[in-house]
Order: sequence, then structure tokens, then C-alpha cells
Amino acid sequence: MQQIAQNSHLCQHDWLNCTLGQYLLAREQAMYDAVVGDIFGFNALQLGMLQMDALKNSRIPHLVHVGNCEGDAYCESDYLPFAESCIDLVCLPHVLEFSENPHQTLREAERVLVAEGHLIITGFNPMSAWGIRQLLTKDNNYPWHGRFITLSRIKDWLALLGLEFVSGSMNCYEPPVNDEKWLNRFAFMDKMGGQWWPMMGGLYFIVAKKRVANMTLLKPNWKNGSIKSRLAVSSNPKSKPHQQKNQKIKRSE
Repeated sequence: MQQIAQNSHLCQHDWLNCTLGQYLLAREQAMYDAVVGDIFGFNALQLGMLQMDALKNSRIPHLVHVGNCEGDAYCESDYLPFAESCIDLVCLPHVLEFSENPHQTLREAERVLVAEGHLIITGFNPMSAWGIRQLLTKDNNYPWHGRFITLSRIKDWLALLGLEFVSGSMNCYEPPVNDEKWLNRFAFMDKMGGQWWPMMGGLYFIVAKKRVANMTLLKPNWKNGSIKSRLAVSSNPKSKPHQQKNQKIKRSE
């Protein structure tokens, strides 16, 4: 298992150094840089894809980078060696589509997040030219051997785990061609993609938040009719005891 993980890591490392990989990294780095600087706390975690520093612009003092064979700690994505509710920000760049159990990976991310902590996910969009390339190719190298997950399914998983979808965006609208000349020719698609075909980007970027239900204090309803009836003075008060005695004396006379 460890040998397989290492081989997969080498394929990822080699692909990210190619022209198409560098194109992806540049746009993904810019998306993380624009968001992580506004998230605060004490501890932040990046899991996977350590060729990019997703926490570069983070103001959080304690940063941890974790991979399956490199980083500050080694672990698999579906079992994190961290205590419950101890991380303020978790970044998962292209982790779910290459996890053997992506739902369990999300569950572990939710477990280590503090209340109101943030989760950032990036993944390959199967409803794009990148997804078509994956379906048509017989290449078993990174990233085409992964299981691309739709954005709607990710949202469903987040909702099941009590993670609120905060925001999302798309990027990488150019066709996935590993040629700098052709990428430059298709550069106009990145400029127009967000306006003309916003859901067809090859990369999706999701920000979610761990919500915890607060205890609601129940206030007494002083306007309740039953309470009113007990406290209200009757319009026809009963006779007082001494008046009742006088009435009995008169009757006897």
C-alpha cells in the first residue's frame, strides 16, 4: 500500500511540473491566496498536493502540511492523526477524487474542525472539457486515473455532515492540452468562461463552514390566555362573606 501511494505521488509530482500542471497550479494558488487570508484561528491544515502551498497567505500562526509520504506528518486522508475539534481551517486540494473513501475523508475533516471552522475543497469538474478528457483517455497517470466528483454530490455530502456551503467558483476553462502554445491560444476562454459558461470550468473551488446548533432559551409566554384568566379580576365579583351573612339574616327575618 505504501509503495502504491509513493508511486501515485511520483506521478502527481511529475504531472504538476508539466505545462498543463503548471497552468492548473497557478490558477489554484491564486484562488487559495484570495481566501485563506481572511480566515482566522490558531491551527490550519493542508492535506495533500504539497507542491502548492495553499496556506501561503494564511494569518493563522500554526500551519501543518500533511501528505501520505511527505510533509510535517504522514497519514492517509481518511484517518487524520489529530484530536477532535482542534483545527480552524482544513484545505483539501484534489484529495477527494483520489481517496479510496472520499466520504470518510470528508467525515475526518469535519471531525477535526472546530465549531465555525472552515473547509476549502478543490476538485476536477467532470462536467467540463477536463471531465471529457478523463472519460476518453486510457491514460492511468495523474490526474486522469482519479474519480472526478460532481459539485452537486460534494454539496450533498457537506449537508449530510452538517457543513454549510458558503461559496464556490470555477476556473480553468481552457481545454486540458499539455502544450504552452495552444494554452496561450485558448487564453480567451478563461476570460470569457465565467460569463458565458460558468459551470464548465475544469476546476471547482468550494468554501464550507462547520455549523453547530446553538441552545435556544425558552422565554415564558406572558400573553398566554390561561395565565391571563387566572390573574384577571372578574367583572362580577362574588359577595363578600359579611355581605352573605347580612343577606341570610334578612331572609330569616
